[in-house]
Amino acid sequence: MDTNNDTKTEAPQESFQAKGESHVVGARELPPLLRDIPAEELEKMQRKLVRKLDLRLMAPLILMYIMNYLDRNAIAAAKISGIVEDLRLTDSQFQTCVSILFVGYILMQVPSNLVLNKIGRPAIYLPACMAVWGVLCACAGAVHNFGGLVAARFLLGFVEAAYFPGCMVCLTAWYTRKELAFRTALLYCGSLVSGAFSGLIAAGITHDLDGAMGLKAWRWLFIIEGAMTVALALCVFFVLPDFPVNTKWISPVERELATWRLYADVGEDDWIDSEHESLFTGLKQCVRDPKTYVTIPLIFGVVSSGTINSYFPSVVSTLGYARTETLLLTAPPYLLSCIVALGVALNADRTGERYLHFTVPVWFSIAGFVISAATTNLGARYFSMMIMLPGVYTAFTIGLTWAANTMPRPPAKRAALLALCNACANCSSIYGPYLYPASTAPRYLIAMGVNAGTALMSIIVATGFMIMLRRLNKKLDREEGLDLDASGETDVAAQRHGHAPRGFRYLY
Repeated sequence: MDTNNDTKTEAPQESFQAKGESHVVGARELPPLLRDIPAEELEKMQRKLVRKLDLRLMAPLILMYIMNYLDRNAIAAAKISGIVEDLRLTDSQFQTCVSILFVGYILMQVPSNLVLNKIGRPAIYLPACMAVWGVLCACAGAVHNFGGLVAARFLLGFVEAAYFPGCMVCLTAWYTRKELAFRTALLYCGSLVSGAFSGLIAAGITHDLDGAMGLKAWRWLFIIEGAMTVALALCVFFVLPDFPVNTKWISPVERELATWRLYADVGEDDWIDSEHESLFTGLKQCVRDPKTYVTIPLIFGVVSSGTINSYFPSVVSTLGYARTETLLLTAPPYLLSCIVALGVALNADRTGERYLHFTVPVWFSIAGFVISAATTNLGARYFSMMIMLPGVYTAFTIGLTWAANTMPRPPAKRAALLALCNACANCSSIYGPYLYPASTAPRYLIAMGVNAGTALMSIIVATGFMIMLRRLNKKLDREEGLDLDASGETDVAAQRHGHAPRGFRYLY
């Protein structure tokens, strides 16, 4: 990896590492502002800093993600609220309107993350993008034909692309590897909460505002959600932090602590300033690293299976209930997904284990897809809907965290990897809607079969990835000649006693 740390020792080149990449932690003294603080007090300061980050960083990002997901998937609720009939859309035209968003979404993710990493000002960049996509969402409520809806959806995806990979850049710039899975799950719960409450919000709007001021309910859906997004963007502008080195509302001691603990976690400095970041060097390092081509299909498989969320209200509607009851029935699977994702991620952070935390939930999703395709029994079908979403959403959060843990430095490379994984994975959202034609209801055999197949692919790739990382760790053990965790010291204690922390190890 490129770095400005002169004390770092290079790990020998090996077959699975990109050229120039090093993971060995060199000994480095504590920063001057931290040197005279007792180790126990530093540990308390770290916990206090993490709590502050959870409040000032996580809470706004979760709220923003709720609106991001609401705006993106409002079209699913709009379908059962009359948009197809009002705009005289054919089945294939509506599917195109759903999928076209992801064309813009995919095209912009990598460039957006490279720009964000270069300028280093997420507190400005992300709220600005949010305000723009809120306006575009509201504009979708003013369209009168297929062409207008396609244009609005494409532009919405183009701007929304900045958000989720940008959030991951922020999280990886503040949290250590063993704090990241739970925070990623917390963030992604924003989408799950929005999935749960989008049905409730849509039910309220379609029931009370249909025909108000001469506008159909689906138009009010886009307008109200877009206006809420713009209002929230103006609020979070004053709350979000930038990166540790350029955030003004933390004290100098907290700034030193935030940057040092990231160094202690990996052995290299994170984001320093915009002059040290290149728009294209990180992307070049990412595409040259063989691990990139393992993490991409790993994420792709579960995201492809998760495309069912765009048609989930339609899938639930096959149970035979009325519109309002159908929208309400979409909530429990999303709420269960929140609980499962948070619980699994918390345990993944506690143990540092990734493979089982990724693959076991995917097996549950596969079972859900198979049951849904195999029977028309009402109870069995709703049970399948309850287990398919928690599995794929949990695996996605663990998988993306696993990818970030694998290539944490330099920050430009990490930003490129996260954006590339997310962009490639969301290619599935282009073809996903075409798997759910109305003629295949209620069992949606093709869709459920494809979902089960891509989920199984992720499990196979994860198994190979785990074996690869285990081999790399054994090689690093031999190179350092150290017993794993022999001293049992924390990084703070090791630095105080003049010992170098154990070198970087891949989490699997």
